[in-house]
Amino acid sequence: MKAYINQILQGDCLELFHQIPNNSVDMTFADPPFNLKKKYHSTRDSLELEEYLHWCEKWISEMVRVTKETGSIFVHNIPKWLTYYAGFLNKLADFKHWISWEAPTAPMGKTLQPAHYGILFYAKDAKQNKFYEVRYPHKRCRKCNYLHKDYGGKKGGLHPFGPLVPDTWTDIHRIKHNKYRDPHPCQLPIHLLERIILMSTDEGDTVLDPFLGTGTTAIAAKRLGRHYVGFELDEVYATIAHNKVKQQASNSRIRNVWVSVYLNEIITLRNQDWEVLQPEFHTPESAKVIDYTKIVLKSKRPLTPTVSQQETHQETQLRLIENRER
Repeated sequence: MKAYINQILQGDCLELFHQIPNNSVDMTFADPPFNLKKKYHSTRDSLELEEYLHWCEKWISEMVRVTKETGSIFVHNIPKWLTYYAGFLNKLADFKHWISWEAPTAPMGKTLQPAHYGILFYAKDAKQNKFYEVRYPHKRCRKCNYLHKDYGGKKGGLHPFGPLVPDTWTDIHRIKHNKYRDPHPCQLPIHLLERIILMSTDEGDTVLDPFLGTGTTAIAAKRLGRHYVGFELDEVYATIAHNKVKQQASNSRIRNVWVSVYLNEIITLRNQDWEVLQPEFHTPESAKVIDYTKIVLKSKRPLTPTVSQQETHQETQLRLIENRER
């Protein structure tokens, strides 16, 4: 594996998988083409049903093969395709969760409005699986800062930071504004992958993504002190991913504790790390005060890149594509 660690390989994922040894990766994550006729830079996502499913069964089998016995397999897609993927995975691994990621889309006519994507979470071996509980901040009213949820007589037992993450994720939103997007039709938020990585890997573990796109999974892994292996079919996307990852640093941590940060706030941390992190926060003396008082970090140092830096980065990627197409 040493030749592939922290590398982005350009080519067909099924061919590249053959180079990866059995049981060599701590976590695999896939966000494959949805087969909805979307136009990518060099391909169009359009296969006949049986051809698409046959292809999916192949790369899913490879994901399971290369994952360690202690490792986890995650697959993101729309519910329609996940029902088929679950059938393939049930033969090869142990089901843990169907994570519902709330991401409302436009109404589609004679059907219910789609309001979530799914992330299948499987263990290579449930008895050996590495898993960590993670927490996210309490949801609050933007204007009055009170908790959205009424805990009734249980407010005295509230955790200062926030509740344990359930299998429905409503606090992470899609990348909607073009100024934050790469020139790619399907781009996931980095902090979505950071949450998955925090709950299933340790520092120094290796994460593999066979459909890397413009590098989201590799960026999340590097920020959190993990190794990555990425496959990407399109040369332009692979180049963008390489350039983006190169600019990242493995520094998303406080007191040597790895955390996921968005808009200068911690949005995911491991439950077991709270005792180490708690001194870094201003916390109310009484748990009941949490109802209307949000805890904040004592340090004022910025934790995330500024918007202007993100805009400059996007402009750089657009120029790269324009130059290649000439």
